[in-house]
Amino acid sequence: MITAPDLPVFRAVADPTRRAILDLLMAGERAVNDLLKPFRMTQPAISQHLRVLREAGLVTERRDGRRRIYKLEAAPLRSVHEWAAHYERFWTDKLTTLGDYLDEMPDEPAKKQATSKRTKKRSTSKH
Repeated sequence: MITAPDLPVFRAVADPTRRAILDLLMAGERAVNDLLKPFRMTQPAISQHLRVLREAGLVTERRDGRRRIYKLEAAPLRSVHEWAAHYERFWTDKLTTLGDYLDEMPDEPAKKQATSKRTKKRSTSKH
C-alpha cells in the first residue's frame, strides 16, 4: 500500500531549480556562492530555494566563518521514490505492450514507405 506523500518534500522537488541544486549537492557540500554560479539568478533567489529545501529536510546548513555551507540530506527523498515506484508497474506494462505491438508490425511496409518518401523527395527536389 502506498503511503500519503510528504507534501513539503514533493513541493520542494517540484521546482526544476531546486532539483538542480540537489543534483549539485550530490557531489558534496557547497557554499551558497558555489551554488549560485550555474544559475542566472540572484543570491537572494538561490537563498529562497535553499530555504524551501531546508524546511523540507532535504538540505542542512552549517556556518564556516561568514560562509553558509549546504549539504544534501537524501533520506526524505525516499517518499518521492516510493511514490514513483508505485507507478513503475504501470509504465512497465505500457512499455511492454508498446514493444509487443511494434514487434508484431511487419518490417517491409515501413521500409517501402521510407523508400517511397526518399524517392518522392528526390523527384521533387530536382524540379
